[in-house]
Amino acid sequence: MQESVVVKNIGLRGVTVADTAISFIDGQQGILIYRGYRIEELAESSSFMETAYLLLNGRLPSKSELDTFDLTVRQARGLPDWIYQSMKALPKNADPMDVLQGCVPLLAMHDPDLHDESREANVRMATRLIARLPEVTAAWHRIRQGLDPLPADENLSHAANFLWQVSGSKPDEETAHDLDCCLILHADHTFNASTFACREVCSTRAHMYAAVAAGIGALSGSLHGGANARVMAMLLKLEKEKDVEAWVKDRIDRGERIMGFGHAVYKTMDPRAKYLKRMAERLGKAKGMEKWANLSRLLEETAVREFDKRGKTEIRPNVDFFSAPVYHIMGFPRDLFTPIFAISRVAGWCSHVIEEKFAEAQEKPMLYRPQAEYVGHYCGLMGCEYEPMAARG
Repeated sequence: MQESVVVKNIGLRGVTVADTAISFIDGQQGILIYRGYRIEELAESSSFMETAYLLLNGRLPSKSELDTFDLTVRQARGLPDWIYQSMKALPKNADPMDVLQGCVPLLAMHDPDLHDESREANVRMATRLIARLPEVTAAWHRIRQGLDPLPADENLSHAANFLWQVSGSKPDEETAHDLDCCLILHADHTFNASTFACREVCSTRAHMYAAVAAGIGALSGSLHGGANARVMAMLLKLEKEKDVEAWVKDRIDRGERIMGFGHAVYKTMDPRAKYLKRMAERLGKAKGMEKWANLSRLLEETAVREFDKRGKTEIRPNVDFFSAPVYHIMGFPRDLFTPIFAISRVAGWCSHVIEEKFAEAQEKPMLYRPQAEYVGHYCGLMGCEYEPMAARG
């Protein structure tokens, strides 16, 4: 009989719960790999569609395979009218992440493969989710402004179509390419909170939509996907700050967080942050909004210097720190930052769900079932004696 191991109060940090072939992080060296490929190489040379195919299928596609996959995603765009009508009945101040999470079960009801547990059916469901999460996000942004959702344009790429459906304007090629690159950078990150939520839910044999809804819920938290919106709130607050360096020093002296700094895994600068930093600087110059890249750079330099003085050399910018100014410069409202994260990460989530369901060599039980150590009230071996209401003081 296998002995149980109780690891107390560390949030599963350092605890290996399963194997994965999808992505790998070396937190000491600042390395992120998707299916064997460095994130820097994918950001420079790949596209989000190709990266999504890689994550789902475990290899890079041929040209014909990529063309077919891309066409399948484009053809899966659009939502049934009853989902649009359901969204129009929602309060206009509803948070976009809540709307996105709430619409996933509606999408499940519309999916013909929902009760087909084959790998092929799960890949088809994943393809539809990749296509439709941007549709839901863009549609809600229009609806809450009293506008009608815009139809998808099959001639536009995944990123470009999302920009079009959100803004009502066809994007320039550079902005569409930059957003596509952002989607690559956010597509997967091993067993982070939202991915683990997906895998834990599907380990019960729940369907893919149930798992993805759980992932969206986890991503919505301010310590996970919601962190980039909090970074932008910080930057907006500092826009008119006369002495940013003094503000940073005072905040660190008081033991308060600098949003966008530090990571549960990386002990050096997040490799995605390096790429987004350059993107923020380039986009800022192109759109006459250099102040956000300049402010981010000043904040980064000051915080790093102050952390180093205190021996905290592992605290460096993470992906949220520079994705915030990038999305702001692109014109997205703050409350769409985290849905954009989900639009990207759904490719990774679905890949993990498929791996969890169909891994050839499962060396763990199908169902996740961690233990907890009970520290509550204890009245002996048989438990507390129940007292009738009249006998209680």
